[in-house]
Amino acid sequence: MYSRALMGACAAAALATGASAETITVATVNNGDMIRMQGYTDDFTEKTGHEVEWVTLEENVLRQRVTTDISTKGGQFDIMTIGMYETPIWGANDWLVPLDDLSDDYDVDDILPAMRGGLSHDGTLYAAPFYGESSMIMYRTDLMEAAGLEMPDAPTWEFVRDAAIAMTDKDEEIYGICLRGKAGWGENMAFLTATSNAFGARWFDENWQAQFDSPEWKETLTFYLDLMEQAGPPGASGNGFNENLSLFQQGKCGMWIDATVAASFVTNPEESSVADEVGFALAPDTGLGKRGNWLWAWALAIPAGTQKEDAAKEFIEWATSKEYIELVAANEGWANVPPGARTSLYENPEYQEVPFAKMTLDSINSADPLNPTVEPVPYVGVQFVAIPEFAGIATEVGQEFSAALAGQQTADEALAKAQALTTDAMEAAGY
Repeated sequence: MYSRALMGACAAAALATGASAETITVATVNNGDMIRMQGYTDDFTEKTGHEVEWVTLEENVLRQRVTTDISTKGGQFDIMTIGMYETPIWGANDWLVPLDDLSDDYDVDDILPAMRGGLSHDGTLYAAPFYGESSMIMYRTDLMEAAGLEMPDAPTWEFVRDAAIAMTDKDEEIYGICLRGKAGWGENMAFLTATSNAFGARWFDENWQAQFDSPEWKETLTFYLDLMEQAGPPGASGNGFNENLSLFQQGKCGMWIDATVAASFVTNPEESSVADEVGFALAPDTGLGKRGNWLWAWALAIPAGTQKEDAAKEFIEWATSKEYIELVAANEGWANVPPGARTSLYENPEYQEVPFAKMTLDSINSADPLNPTVEPVPYVGVQFVAIPEFAGIATEVGQEFSAALAGQQTADEALAKAQALTTDAMEAAGY
């Protein structure tokens, strides 16, 4: 009788434990910080009992997969890695679970205001930033010195062009500048949209009329194409973030203008052959009052309809917490923690010693998604336009600009096609 009761109690306890432990599926991007997070999953499992299955995808593929899944209620994922473009739009559509009941220990108020604002809709947080970023210049200090130049903290595009040409030695496979050319609204168009702001261009005027036929867009694209022809690597039309990161780490780039989060990878001596010869500067301007730097967060969100909401929230609290940052710091050093998400990180004296910490924060704080352009615009967003139609339109425009970089058409031809396809899409959408 006693033993039978004991066995029943043990079985009930085991059943309760089994019921509370879930296996959650996380879709994420194949960036270095996300790969690093997967290596620490055992820490989460030990603390919660939950197991994690990862679906790790290239950036363009990830965006396509999660957008299709959430818009069709596919239910493949319990957590999605998304950004500042998708989060407010999907939150407004009730496609995401609000993160308005995270624990007091998590300290939502510690999230940098720029990140909280960009990941919220009507004041409600819908995604938690794993890391935040702007963009900045990463450059080879040795090549800059050899060229007889000194990088200003806040350079102009003219200086960057001249320095890139001076640092280029194609016979030695050293290219003065590496910039995104791979087609995609979050790949080449993120870079070119942010750059166009510095040249006085804009996607739309105040009446939602496409502006690719403007002198400012022609100057932006022509400058970019000429610079890449003179000082860029071969095959640049296929290069996105990861490809340029690899080129820089191999010592083949004099300058790289891209996400601030890359700083930890280009200065890591285990991964970068030029780790001790890297400097940082703000993204360039042209004197018009706007810099070519963006604002972004790769963030974790829960699709509405998941059957594992509680476990998913536990994972988000773990992965985007102060404790996770300390876990990485203890194992890999402060330079390798996910940056740009929490105020407390930038108040930490140990992190303040990291050579790129201040430039990262300055870059994030200098991006203004509410006033991204020289001339007024009806939209919010620095490197994107925060309307549902943008992803589709910008993907097509990105293909035209990438084709121009590959020498398949001229800048004028690419801009004419961009103007036509954008106008048609906006008219079809009822703007």
